[in-house]
Parts: sequence; C-alpha cells; structure tokens
Amino acid sequence: MTMKHASGSNPMPNHDSRPDDCALCQEEGGELLWRDAFCRVVLVDDADYPGFCRVILNAHHSEMTDLPLAARHCLMATVYAVEQVLRDHLQPAKINLASFGNVVPHLHWHVIPRYADDRHFPNPVWGSAMRDQHAATRPALQRDVLKAALTQALAQGILDARRQCPVP
Repeated sequence: MTMKHASGSNPMPNHDSRPDDCALCQEEGGELLWRDAFCRVVLVDDADYPGFCRVILNAHHSEMTDLPLAARHCLMATVYAVEQVLRDHLQPAKINLASFGNVVPHLHWHVIPRYADDRHFPNPVWGSAMRDQHAATRPALQRDVLKAALTQALAQGILDARRQCPVP
C-alpha cells in the first residue's frame, strides 16, 4: 500500500508495520491519557517535569515527511491541543516542543511544561542542569483532570485540522 501527499503526487510507502525492535510500537510509551486510531498522548513519568507528555503516531514512521500533508497537519494539531491543555491547567512559564527520534526512530513529539525554577531552565531538559534538584513547590499533578481536559479538547476538535485526521 502507498500513500500520497495531499497534492496527490509523490506516493509514500506505508510503514505501518510494527517492528519488534521499536519501543513505541511495542509499548504505550508512558501512561496513556488519550488515544484514537491515528495517534496517542501519554504522560511521561518524570518527577522534575510534571505534565511532560508525548504525542505518538500509532503507525510506525520515523519522519514527518513520511506522512501525507493532511496527516502532518493532524499530528501537529494534536501537539498544539496538548500544549494548550497544559498551558491552561499547569500555567508553565514556557512549553518546549521537540521531536528527535535519534534513540527511538518512531515519530513522536515531546510536549514539556517548563518553569523558571525547574531543574534545567533555561537549558533544554536534556541539557546541563542549572540546579541540583527541583526546588519549586507546585501542586501535585492532577492526572484525572488533565486526562479529562485533553479528552474534551481532542473530542471537540480543538483545531479544525484535528477533526479529519487520516490514518496513515
């Protein structure tokens, strides 16, 4: 099976197999908060970064350009929805968005709430720590509230592009 760009040209191979060596094909990748046929949102267990989420494409692809244009827009609309929910509920100083795939070459986005007093700020979370330990006192992350808000935002199609997500 092949996929085409939104323009209808340049057929793209469908890499929807589930490689045995791909951690994100074999496991959820964190605590499942939301899922549909296209992608899922998980909460990463990281005490230094409460609310750290991943948006993971369900099909096995390694690059954004492996996807047709409509699927790219859909994935990013999901990332933006997660960002908005985190901003609304956690009120961080900044949200970091990152997609690497160097260690796990399965398309996924990191959505990380950042605070001026977090362990690495203003450096990336994977950079040099600026503080020995997390000094901030924040209320405990309310997983159920976050999950409900995320489910509501994505069910309502928080962005028009999210309403018609193709399944690659």
